[in-house]
Amino acid sequence: MPSLSPRFPSGDSVVAALRTAGCVFAEDEARLILAAARTPDELAAMVDRRVAGHPLELVVGWAEFRGLRISVAPGVFVPRRRTEFLVEQALAEAPAASVVVDLCCGSGAVGAALAAALGPVELHCADIDPDAVECARRNTAGAGGRVHTGDLFEALPAELRGRVDILAANVPYVPTEEVALLPSEARDHEPLVALDGGTDGLDLLRRVAAGALDWLSPAGCLLVETSARQAPAAVDAFTRSGLATRLAVSEELYAQVVIGTRP
Repeated sequence: MPSLSPRFPSGDSVVAALRTAGCVFAEDEARLILAAARTPDELAAMVDRRVAGHPLELVVGWAEFRGLRISVAPGVFVPRRRTEFLVEQALAEAPAASVVVDLCCGSGAVGAALAAALGPVELHCADIDPDAVECARRNTAGAGGRVHTGDLFEALPAELRGRVDILAANVPYVPTEEVALLPSEARDHEPLVALDGGTDGLDLLRRVAAGALDWLSPAGCLLVETSARQAPAAVDAFTRSGLATRLAVSEELYAQVVIGTRP
């Protein structure tokens, strides 16, 4: 930990600044910021950013996801804890998967977590946002991840057709008109392309479902996160695309994952 800043002469002063700014878990956040800051000036700058409303994960440069420290950067979607449920469902559905694709990968958290749990796999991640692609490269390098830039399946190597055991697609699913209602941490600091799912929030989900069967292995599965309100329409989109479909729900994490397999 660095020497404390003249503006924040003690850990208690950092806690006080965060609490005044409305941070509910001020003590925990102060501990993370103090551990991440390397100099007094950096400490002051990090506290200022958090007080101004920047997400804590972007302030300290990482987010915890299924026990992993996932690097995040400004302009990259921060992985949510509820998405751990998608990873759990993928592992239950395909515990011996050898080819994994993390589509709309953002930071690559889902791909990194699947690789960590499965052991050696052929891991591919893809995103349309170059900033996300760079972040995913860092987070999946240890697993030998190959990260591609492009729009959904267009980003993937043709050699993957018919070979994918787990196709995880954490697509954006906020309806366009509701993006403005999101908490400021997401609305003001995360890319619109990672949030806006179109008129009803399911535009990208439908596109992924429509193309999935071309890419899945005979026992492969597609998993997409959605909201409770959108779940019936999401299930219908999977079914209309020819997938055998079920919905998994975690009340604890407020998470809904639509799972599709070959009929």
